[in-house]
Amino acid sequence: MDGLTRPAHRLAAVLGAVVVLWVTEALPLPVTALLGAALCVVLGVAPAREVFAPFADPLMFLFIGAFILSRAIFLHGLDQRVAYAVLSLPWVGARPSRILLAFGAVTAAISGWISNTATTAMMFGIGLSILAALRGPEGAGKLDPRYATGLMLMTSFAASIGGLATPVGTPPNVIGIGFIRTQVGVEIPFFSWMLIGLPTVLVLFGLLFLYLNAVSPAGVHEIASGRQLIRQQRAQLGPWSTGQRSVAIAFGTTVVLWILPGVVALVAGEHSSAYQWLLRNVPEGVAALLGAMLLFILPGQKERTAITWDEAVQIDWGVVLLYGGGFALGVLSFQTGLAEAMGKGLTSMLPIHGSFGMLLASVIVAVVLSETTSNTAAANMVVPVVISIAHAARLDPLEPALAATMAASLGFMLPVSTPCNAIVYGSGLIPLGRMIRHGLVLDLAGIVVIVTLVRLLSPLIR
Repeated sequence: MDGLTRPAHRLAAVLGAVVVLWVTEALPLPVTALLGAALCVVLGVAPAREVFAPFADPLMFLFIGAFILSRAIFLHGLDQRVAYAVLSLPWVGARPSRILLAFGAVTAAISGWISNTATTAMMFGIGLSILAALRGPEGAGKLDPRYATGLMLMTSFAASIGGLATPVGTPPNVIGIGFIRTQVGVEIPFFSWMLIGLPTVLVLFGLLFLYLNAVSPAGVHEIASGRQLIRQQRAQLGPWSTGQRSVAIAFGTTVVLWILPGVVALVAGEHSSAYQWLLRNVPEGVAALLGAMLLFILPGQKERTAITWDEAVQIDWGVVLLYGGGFALGVLSFQTGLAEAMGKGLTSMLPIHGSFGMLLASVIVAVVLSETTSNTAAANMVVPVVISIAHAARLDPLEPALAATMAASLGFMLPVSTPCNAIVYGSGLIPLGRMIRHGLVLDLAGIVVIVTLVRLLSPLIR
């Protein structure tokens, strides 16, 4: 390729290999990310100190702190307590349509704060229990099989959608924020992300419920045994334990520290000394670590702390390493000029006309790629290229980069698109044809919603 330096050529070869390995999953995704970074050093793309610098990015510690908090929430059953508390609300009752709404809302809300996969795994068991109750003596032979499909799909789809609400809801959010910060020069604080992420979740979840409620009828209006099961399950949880209180305190402290800078900015202004101090001294990564460290201080059960080190190290380190490797390759692509060359080449190939065309193309590419590879890998591959294309076309890269980041979390058509889909597909209650059909509808809705809301709301984070 004319015009590329030797390091850029070698990086292109490494990127090509990494993309193939990510898509085919011939190697575990984190192993591929580490292999790509190591090859960059071996082939002389950059010194080891530069290649591995992104592994120490502050956002890496945001991942680690958030994952430790999520682990503690799961270990102490705090997520189940919240789930059953909402499902037992009087207005929900035993009406299948209201159960579908409440079940999906709880899933989306929890997924905004802990891993989409962990949320799906937890709600999956609750969903199967609810279906068992609805199919009990009073509902035997009455419940339409399509409702079971709808409830299982709600488990997965609502978890993927809910992850868009906060920066820590899903790894692609953190990945995109990192690239936007380093390559676009725009900081997106926790609260600022939520100004766009939360409306996106509300609109997408509303469409998801209306669609699944229409195509997955229960065939019955109300089954009393459903109300009874939820009450029984909630009663079995018993009173709040010391560990649950400690986890709630640690998690609440972290959330307050995440949101506080945005609140201060609204009250005192972005140029106030208090806001600048918070941004400088208590960034999101530090807030997550402080909350996680509280878990090792606050009491748990039987004279132990809320979490032990042996329990904390069981977080998903693979995602952390995958993020670091992907971020490293993205940074190197800018440093070597490869990203600029790719941007110019793709600009000449794609029918991009103006900022709206760039925005739409970015979302479509991210959605298509997220169907064939992991959301994390999709964000690592798409976001830096989108930024380079925008620079080459002399367009503002913020909108397309932000939209591509969100769109990378879509991907609803196939069991292999996300771990969430794979979990619920394993129930045997979802025919593949229905997952593809319903997932395609939601993908198309997601494209429209993300393009529209990013176009309208992105000025809020400038």
